[in-house]
Amino acid sequence: MYRKLLSSVREYKKPSLQAPFYVSLEVVMECLIPFVVASLVNQIREGCPLSMLLRDGLVLVIMAFLSLLFGWLAGNACSTASCGLAKNLRSDMFRAVQGFSFSQIDKFSSASLITRITTDVANVQQAYMMLVRTVIRGPFMVIFSCIMAFCMGGMTAIVFVCVIPFLAFGLYSVARWAMPTFRRLFVKYDRLNNSIQENVRAVRLVKAFVREDFEKEKFSRDAEALCRDFTTAERILALNNPMMQLSMYTVTLFILYYGTYKVITTRGLALNVGQISALLTYGVQILGSLMRMSMVFVGVALARESAVRIVEVLEEESDLTSPADGLRELADGSIDFEGVSFSYGSGSPALHNIDLHIASGETIGIIGGTGSSKTTLIQLIPRLYDATEGRVRVGGQDVRDYDLEALRSNVAVVLQKNVLFSWTVRENLLWGDNDAEDSKIAEACRIACADEFIDRLPEKYDTMLEQGAVNLSGGQKQRLCIARALLKRPKILILDDSMSAVDTHTDAKIRSALKEYMPGTTKIIIAQRILSVQDADRIIVMDKGGIDAIGTHEELLKSNGIYGEIYASQHREE
Repeated sequence: MYRKLLSSVREYKKPSLQAPFYVSLEVVMECLIPFVVASLVNQIREGCPLSMLLRDGLVLVIMAFLSLLFGWLAGNACSTASCGLAKNLRSDMFRAVQGFSFSQIDKFSSASLITRITTDVANVQQAYMMLVRTVIRGPFMVIFSCIMAFCMGGMTAIVFVCVIPFLAFGLYSVARWAMPTFRRLFVKYDRLNNSIQENVRAVRLVKAFVREDFEKEKFSRDAEALCRDFTTAERILALNNPMMQLSMYTVTLFILYYGTYKVITTRGLALNVGQISALLTYGVQILGSLMRMSMVFVGVALARESAVRIVEVLEEESDLTSPADGLRELADGSIDFEGVSFSYGSGSPALHNIDLHIASGETIGIIGGTGSSKTTLIQLIPRLYDATEGRVRVGGQDVRDYDLEALRSNVAVVLQKNVLFSWTVRENLLWGDNDAEDSKIAEACRIACADEFIDRLPEKYDTMLEQGAVNLSGGQKQRLCIARALLKRPKILILDDSMSAVDTHTDAKIRSALKEYMPGTTKIIIAQRILSVQDADRIIVMDKGGIDAIGTHEELLKSNGIYGEIYASQHREE
């Protein structure tokens, strides 16, 4: 896991190594300063000349400046390294997520992925900053301070040897006690983020059903649960401070009592005032370093849980990969399903025993009740999912033999959920063809009947869409998505109930224009309205994950009960 994380350091290796080096120099300076101060105190007590005081004072100022300089350099290198690691981790995770299949997105959930890329990476960034600076500084400070304390105070410094194990064990125990609580926080973070995401996305629905109070209460419950766990963890960590204070005051009392006794009884021969001053300073440095190391331990332990979640994403191998020498050309738009079954998980199959042949250039309508797996069927064509059993062929070749990018570039899918980004109309359309000229864009919009409303927009194609394209109606968004798909000039065009929000007149105009614009393209139209598919070359009736019947509109009206029932329900008045 740590090797995987450290592989994201990459170009920030140099500052990662510089930080510990500068920290070690800073520690050396800080440990020498009390030694010089003790010497200065003793010289003042003995009545040394002013020139000697100025000399030692100048040395003290230089050492303090060097300590400050090394500290600044260490902080700068540390910040560069940790922020760089966080940047690379987020980039690596984002690239990994882009390669995930739909099933892997479902496995992690979008709310959890957001938490991992934001909160978890921030925790690892903080921990890395501690590791390359504080973790080096703490042990160095303890070791050097102990050495200097024994050099200055002799056996008086034995008090440090006694108190360090007690404090280290106590701080370690507190941190271990708090860790289970910290682990629970991540699950609750995901739940809270999911609640926020759902609420913001469906804010219009919430207001339409006057459910604001319910959503507030649900959010408050999640926030309260998170707050309780944080409070519990912080209460446990709050024990660090009393232990630290107890150890520090114990050391201070011992040094003052025993040191004063030694000064008086030996007339300053065994121990003097300057040495007592230095011992007190080293005591503060040692205990302060241990305190910081305990907080580092907690931070690193907390970040370890985040690291596990990050590495889960980085090491997740996409179950949809391109073969090494994948095919990059589609011979035509023919589609074959050969004994295809598909399951989303351990449950019953969503599709079973699908055998179907669609000729290149054919227009196919798909109709069926809710839950009949119409969308699941078409998602196997561009390999958004892979068939559990059987084979799907496109252009006579198994879809798993194609380079994924090449396959999906030749299959344009307008999904049920219309997604437009917070860019201009033109920038959204250019997703279909980044190099499309204005004339091609205008032609695609004319075929999709999108030009009718684009010409009425304030800045036409340069009109900025708001988040979620809320400044467009449902039908307008659908037509823009269809135009975007047409710009790809695909060999296969799939419209997954993507004209449900347009009126029947516009629906008919779009279907008529598609026949003229791309006669050689295989067109698959999923619809709830029979009117949208009745002119298709063939219509597939689906039921319970299987194909119930295939035929023309007239044939199905005569022979298929499901189709006849749907037709009757939609034409009852007639």
